[in-house]
Amino acid sequence: MAESCGNPSSEQDALMLRRSKFDKSNICIKCKVNPGNVVIRHAVIASAECFFPLVSSKFRRALVPAINPGPIPDTPRKKKGSLKAAGNLCIGFSGGLGSSVLLDLVTESYFPSENGNTKGGSDHPRHHEKVWDHGTVCYVEICSALPGTRDRTEEVRALVSEYRHFEFLPLRIEDAFDEAWWAKVGGRGLESNMTVDLADEDLILSQSTTSDNSVAALHSYISSLPTQTAVPSAIQTLIRLLLLHTARSTGSSHLLLGTSLTSLSVSLISSISQGGGFVVREEAQEEWQPTVESKRTVRVNRPLRDIGMKECAMWAWWKGVHIPGKENYLGGKQGIGALTKNFIVGLERDYPSTVSTIARTCGKLAPKDSSDSSCILCGRPAQPGKPDLASPPPHLQNMTPQIPPVAPASQSSLTPRLCYACHTTLTSRSSRGSTASGNHINSTPLPVWVVSELDGVGHRKMGEKEMKESISEYLLE
Repeated sequence: MAESCGNPSSEQDALMLRRSKFDKSNICIKCKVNPGNVVIRHAVIASAECFFPLVSSKFRRALVPAINPGPIPDTPRKKKGSLKAAGNLCIGFSGGLGSSVLLDLVTESYFPSENGNTKGGSDHPRHHEKVWDHGTVCYVEICSALPGTRDRTEEVRALVSEYRHFEFLPLRIEDAFDEAWWAKVGGRGLESNMTVDLADEDLILSQSTTSDNSVAALHSYISSLPTQTAVPSAIQTLIRLLLLHTARSTGSSHLLLGTSLTSLSVSLISSISQGGGFVVREEAQEEWQPTVESKRTVRVNRPLRDIGMKECAMWAWWKGVHIPGKENYLGGKQGIGALTKNFIVGLERDYPSTVSTIARTCGKLAPKDSSDSSCILCGRPAQPGKPDLASPPPHLQNMTPQIPPVAPASQSSLTPRLCYACHTTLTSRSSRGSTASGNHINSTPLPVWVVSELDGVGHRKMGEKEMKESISEYLLE
C-alpha cells in the first residue's frame, strides 16, 4: 500500500491500493479447488496437478496438426487417428530455456518414458507406434562469431546424453563457409569461390582466387556488415540455414525450435522492423524446400509458441531441467533486436496478455501477393517486385534526374536474388555511420549454399552444346 500526495488521515482516497497479482481469487482456475502456486496472465494456476497438463496440451495443440504429411489444417486436429511423420525428427537446440524445455516435452510426449510411465489417455501418442523413427538434437556453437564467449558444446552434449532416444549432432557457425561440411550434408560441389562487394549497394559479385579457412571467412563476413543490427540478423540466418540443411541430410521431415511465446513476439516485431514483413508467417511455422527439383521438404515448427517464458521457467524449475545457457548475440544496447527484447519482456511483466495478442495478430497477417522465388541467402519466399533501395524516395523521384546505372557486362549483382530483408541487412547504413571494420568489405565471402546456387545459375562455364541449346529458339533455320 502506498500513499499519494494527500493526507491519509483526513482524505479517504489518499491511500492507493497496490494492484492485485491476479484477477479475483488465489484458487486455481482449472480445478477450482487447489490454491494456486504460479500466476500466469493474471490467472492463478495450481501446481503439478493442473500446470503440467495445461502446458502439455498447449504444446501438442501447436505440434500435432503439422505432424502428418499433407497440408496443415487451419484449425486444431479433432478427429482421432494415428500420427506418423514422413521422416525423422531434428530438434534445434540453442542451450537456452526454450530449447531445454522443448527437448523435455518432446521426450515425455512422443517417446517411451525411461521409468515405465504409461500415464495418459488411450489417444496419447505414447500408447501408439513411434511418430518419428529417429531423433537428432542439433546444436550450433557460435563462439567463433562472438569474441570472448566460451564453447558450450560439451555441456550440451552432456545434457543430451540424458535423453537416450536422441543422437547429438554438434555444428559450428563457421560451417556455413566450410566446403567439407557442405559436401557432408549433400551439397553440390563448388566450382568457384564467389565474393561480394558490400561497399556497393548493387552487391557486385566477383570470383576470388584465394580461399580463406572457414573461421577467417566467418570473421570477414561478420566484420563487413554495416550496422549493429545486421550482425545478429546475419548470425540468426546462418544458424537457421545450418539447421535446415542438417535436418535435410538426416532425413528429417520436421525441425522443431524452442521459441516460446515471448521469444516469438520479439522475433515478429524485430523481423517486421527490419523489412521482413512479407515472411512474417514463416516466423511461426514454415515449410522449407532447398531446391525446386527436391521433393522432400522440412517442416519447421515452434511448438512452444503458445507458452510464455514464465511458464517455461516454471516447467524447468519443477521438472529439474538443466539449462546450459546460451550467448546473447542480439548486438549492443542500441540494436533493434536488443531494444525489441527489452520492450517485450517489460510488456510481459506489466501487461502479460498483450504479448500473446502480438503473436495472434501477426499470425493473421498474410502477404497480398504470392511469391514464385526464394531468397538465395535465407531461403524464405522473396517479395515480388522488391523496391529498389538505391533509388530516391517516391516524393523525390520527380526532382532527381533518372540516370540508370550501367554495370559492366562482366559483372553480376547479388541483389536480384535476395529478399528485401536480406538486402537491407547487407546494405543498410546507420545514421551514425557504418560499423563495418573488415579489410575484406570489397570481397566479402559468402555462405556455401549461396555460392552453390550461384555456381548452378549462370556462374559456371557452359559447354558448346549447352550454349547452343540455350539460344536455339533465337536461331534462324
